[in-house]
Amino acid sequence: MISNQVVLVTGAAGRIGSAISRAIVFNNGKVILSDIDDVKGRVLSRELGEEAAVFIQADVTNSNNIDEIIDKACTHFGHLDAAVHSAYPRSSAWGTPFESLKSESLVEDLRLQLGGAILFSQKIIQHFMKQGNGNLIHISSIQGIAAPKFDHYIGTEMNSPIEYSAIKSGIIAITRWLAKYYANQNIRVNCISPGGILSEQPDIFLEKYRASCTSKGMLDAEDIVGAVIFLLSDASKYINGQNIILDDGWSL
Repeated sequence: MISNQVVLVTGAAGRIGSAISRAIVFNNGKVILSDIDDVKGRVLSRELGEEAAVFIQADVTNSNNIDEIIDKACTHFGHLDAAVHSAYPRSSAWGTPFESLKSESLVEDLRLQLGGAILFSQKIIQHFMKQGNGNLIHISSIQGIAAPKFDHYIGTEMNSPIEYSAIKSGIIAITRWLAKYYANQNIRVNCISPGGILSEQPDIFLEKYRASCTSKGMLDAEDIVGAVIFLLSDASKYINGQNIILDDGWSL
């Protein structure tokens, strides 16, 4: 579906980013793996093979680093067709309960995630404008379209930060803004909002979460890659500015 496409994946060493990267290569694409984690990034690069993947260690919340990634991608593969922004940078205070939030950490998380997504979009779309085409996919969340089900967290040490909801709803908003702003430029910007991704959550949470779904409950990262490949492919060439919800019915 995406033969010979070159796709930049940010946060490529993470749970979602690595699943997306593997799917790109499986579907005959090539991938630029970008992550701040040098060890995991290089392990993934070796797994995927040097003909299909190259790892670039970088902090994509730094605008200069984004320019360097784009330049290196074009030097290595000759072109850069698309990007999936799945980086998930967080401050050391991430997850602080609402009542205990401090302005410094709140501002830092909004800067890292929402501000970072805007600046990454700016840089990658500047590249797309120069080459005359491009495809950008953001990763949001079901928390960007609905309030958390707070009863799911009772009896656990988990919470759903208010800033996470603000950031993820903002990601959906900038997706729509960008798609409209760059209309008629042969550039597409879309978004995917996954449900919860399985990651050692306690059984009490998993059981409550599953009761709100229609088939599986918590998703594996691999469950969302089909939607990403679809949005990267020509099968979706007239889909623009959309948010695809992939949550096993959680939001119904």
